[in-house]
Amino acid sequence: MNWLRERIRFDRNELSGAFGDIGTDFPLLVGMILAAGLDAPSVLIIFGAMQVLTGLAYGMPMPVQPLKAMAVIVITQRIAPNVLYGGGLAIGAVMLLLTVTGLIGWVARIVPKSVVRGVQFGLGMQLASLALRDYVTSDGWPGYALAAVAFALTLALLGNRKFPPAPFIILLGVAYALLFKLDGGAFTSGAGFSLPKFHILSWSDILQGCILLALPQLPLSLGNSILATQRVATDLFPEKKVSVRKISLTYSLMNIVSPFFSGVPTCHGSGGIAGHHAFGGRTGGSVVIYGTMYLTLGLFFGGGFQAAVKLFPLPVLGVILLFEALALMKLVRDMFSNTADFFIVLLVGLIAFGLPYGYVLGVVIGTVIAYVMKDRLASTDEHK
Repeated sequence: MNWLRERIRFDRNELSGAFGDIGTDFPLLVGMILAAGLDAPSVLIIFGAMQVLTGLAYGMPMPVQPLKAMAVIVITQRIAPNVLYGGGLAIGAVMLLLTVTGLIGWVARIVPKSVVRGVQFGLGMQLASLALRDYVTSDGWPGYALAAVAFALTLALLGNRKFPPAPFIILLGVAYALLFKLDGGAFTSGAGFSLPKFHILSWSDILQGCILLALPQLPLSLGNSILATQRVATDLFPEKKVSVRKISLTYSLMNIVSPFFSGVPTCHGSGGIAGHHAFGGRTGGSVVIYGTMYLTLGLFFGGGFQAAVKLFPLPVLGVILLFEALALMKLVRDMFSNTADFFIVLLVGLIAFGLPYGYVLGVVIGTVIAYVMKDRLASTDEHK
């Protein structure tokens, strides 16, 4: 029982940590459901189930997130559901191949730590930009006021183990929604039991999904979902000894299973771990609580999805997302003492943040520069 209690706890801090990643996940899920016409109960149930299983498997806040590059393409180009499911299966199969052949371990060994830190820094800048540009500004002046109160509450309570911040700001958001946005009757009228819909994929779905969705997603997954996630897991939970191989294995299995039950493609994420940890999560309990929320919405309130969306106002999600971004960027502090490493962190981060396909470009360019600089330093030392 002590072993289980160390892996899974349910207390106020795990409850607070449970909402540390909602600012990233919820808007992407909503966007994909609406843009592609996905079955909302299926998406919510499968997403929640993956959270619960991952929390139990890792015994730490190892969250599940929608695949970001795929989500953006689906939302902006309105990709058909069957192509989305095919893309999820394709990237799951590719990641499984990388795992069983050991190639994922080889990638992890050749990419320097400074490059991985750069990926984290770039992702942190993207999340902060999204929070401040799109979320906080979404409701005009009332939204600014809501965000300001949520920010002040979070700042005052962050790190407080007795009164962790997330439950207070989530309740603040729900109260705001009930007063100004949501008709409670609309939410309860959608109550009813739902199960995920089984989906059969064709080879053409998988091929289209691979070309349109999996290929653009793969560099981001290797850089952030695998390498950066393993680095953050090691930083925050060194006793867990989480390997790249394990992360890539669970990543692949999620995406091999989900498409057959109308679930969206998912990954693990470095920002998610940082967010759960920043808001108090220390065990898999925070992820299990978070997943249970989605399971409850999908199983019993999937018909009221349009109303449920309004329960979590974007300004509040933006504040949570901002603190998640700051927690992620803070991890680059261990690069400050070495000028060459810090230069690579900044370079990779700026490339990842500012350029199309920035993650793959940042990893490749940063790795080449890191090895060139290492060779030059070695050559200089030899001539001394």
